[in-house]
Amino acid sequence: MANKLYNTMYNPDVLSCIANLSNDEVFTPPEVANAMLDLLPQELFEDPDTKFLDPACKTGVFLREIAKRLLKGLEPIYPDLQERTDHIFKEQLYGIAITELTSHLSRRSLYCSKTANGNYSVTHFETVDGNVRYKTIQHLWRNRRCVFCGASQSQYDRPADLETHAYEFIHTLKPEDILKMKFDVIISNPPYQLSDGGAQASAIPIYHKFIEKAKKLNPRYISMIIPSRWMTGGRGLNEFRNEMIHDHRFLILHDFINPNDCFTGVEIKGGVCYFLWQSDYDGECEIYRHEKGKIVASRRYLAGPTEDIFIRYNELLHIKEKVWATAKISFDTIVSSMRPYGFRGDIFKGTEKYSLPPLNKDPVPDGYRILGLDGAKRSYRYITKNYPIPKKDMLDDFKLFVPRNWGEGNLDDLPAALYIAGPGELCTETFVQIGPFASKEEAQNAYSYFRTKFFRALVCIRKQDQGASKAVYHFVPMQDFSKPWTDEELYIKYGLSDEEINFIESMIQPMALGGDD
Repeated sequence: MANKLYNTMYNPDVLSCIANLSNDEVFTPPEVANAMLDLLPQELFEDPDTKFLDPACKTGVFLREIAKRLLKGLEPIYPDLQERTDHIFKEQLYGIAITELTSHLSRRSLYCSKTANGNYSVTHFETVDGNVRYKTIQHLWRNRRCVFCGASQSQYDRPADLETHAYEFIHTLKPEDILKMKFDVIISNPPYQLSDGGAQASAIPIYHKFIEKAKKLNPRYISMIIPSRWMTGGRGLNEFRNEMIHDHRFLILHDFINPNDCFTGVEIKGGVCYFLWQSDYDGECEIYRHEKGKIVASRRYLAGPTEDIFIRYNELLHIKEKVWATAKISFDTIVSSMRPYGFRGDIFKGTEKYSLPPLNKDPVPDGYRILGLDGAKRSYRYITKNYPIPKKDMLDDFKLFVPRNWGEGNLDDLPAALYIAGPGELCTETFVQIGPFASKEEAQNAYSYFRTKFFRALVCIRKQDQGASKAVYHFVPMQDFSKPWTDEELYIKYGLSDEEINFIESMIQPMALGGDD
């Protein structure tokens, strides 16, 4: 029965067609699951003692595809199909579902029945769950946040009949106590984030917590598919990133610049990646960058001893090293942090919530003007000189206003319009401020530098999603802005090779001359 079902029931494969729960809980297509399984030593599927765990089951695709391989690999040891099936499902495959619904989906995929003790299950368990469990877990609140996942109490302290997204595997100090056994392989596509109740769909990442808990179980191998944003940024990911990039147990990393190469129709800014981690390995990682139908391979450590990010483009890594062999000062020294004048992004909607006087839509004689957003449109508001401005640094200087969010983290991203601002001009937190400059001419020269492909290539080292805060300018070297700059001058100044120049020229789009005054 099991052999017939596993060989015939998946044409077409329902798990290739099923819709995702949300962008936070992305279902894994069977072909992606199999690509990840291909990374593992295939003799694992010929060993009757190998134990596999998916700690975040959604459709059960990983366990189902592992079962197919084990059914073939263990045939010489267990010639009888039912005996082989019973052994595999009862002794080798384990899952922890993320919701009650996904527990049913996973058991249906694995056992061909949503109940493991049902009449149609390909193997019989004494319990409904079998080895794919789901347990309702409560968040542990402290200071209005869950101590395990960081979820907002205002968002997820819900009645028992509503989903709280308190995932069992990460809501414990001792994940080893959940199933009380040692696993050889932990493989999964964990939930990616949780809404934190903030503005503009603000969310906190949680995928890293599954990796951290998996390591605590001391498996031989870990393979997970996660957003690539961890490589350079991400809220609350600094400690996780530092541990990841300096862990020499990563054997293979596949990095997809476009997430649709893995998950069709899902927007995950910055792309996705999957990896193979091996507990007893210590060496360089095989890195495969997937972009525009091509795969670029390299072999290196994820980061050098003093580096704090993973640089996904090997070409940019070499360019960065060459530039900073002579560069001394970073461009980020003249880039503001958030809210250069203390104004929030929604202040054009109304100032009452910030206890500030109203803003004027029409110019005020001898006053100031503020650049911000009116809905989705860039616009200006006006204030008098005695307005209580929260921050007044560079109020009387020339500077550039640059959008704090642009693009999606791709090399061919282009920022929206830059603004050359003079004395008496301010901006909301929708923009970062670059400057100060002694004159409008210097500001224009800095703008010419920003327009170069060289400048934006170095920005892309740290820019992996739409965010373009102060940090993304770290590897851009400072210049003398008494003159304008061109790519040709910069290539010569830093001694870039023809190959490096061709990479920049082919990957970075030209930026139209513009800029508002």
